[in-house]
Amino acid sequence: MDIPNTYTELNETGCCAVPNIEEWNNQNLQFNDRPFIRMYTRSFMYVPLNMGKIMTLLSEKAVLAGAAVTPEQVMILSRDLSPWKAEHLYAVSHPVEGADNVTLKGEFLTKVFEGTYSEAKNWFKSLVNFAIQKGKIAKEVYFDYTTCPNCAKHYGKNYVIGLVHVL
Repeated sequence: MDIPNTYTELNETGCCAVPNIEEWNNQNLQFNDRPFIRMYTRSFMYVPLNMGKIMTLLSEKAVLAGAAVTPEQVMILSRDLSPWKAEHLYAVSHPVEGADNVTLKGEFLTKVFEGTYSEAKNWFKSLVNFAIQKGKIAKEVYFDYTTCPNCAKHYGKNYVIGLVHVL
């Protein structure tokens, strides 16, 4: 299966579009050298401290390099590396000179969650268990927080796409 669009064309806020949750929930996807650029945020007990600045920098790098993906395909995968640091992968159409370029390759299982960031530890466990139920071993767990707090309030839902890289 090709990777579905992250968002629909419906955008009531001019900021975050409505996420495409139906096509992302309970999927088994194959990433084939999918390009991303990477940056890190500082955290305090898993709460990111400089998220806005990092997201702006990632977006600017992609746009300046002509590597921005279409609005429907925007994807920012985040994972906590420690209570003090998180990694963020910003989808791009091709490698960006001067950026920390990474590619994702392999099998990913997905689930869609709804709720606040405080539930991420439960979502993490759910994804690891989902992999085990499918007879797989969880390698890394990523979350795509599909809407900013203002848009989540507007839409009345805060959807998060969870992806577990499996072996």
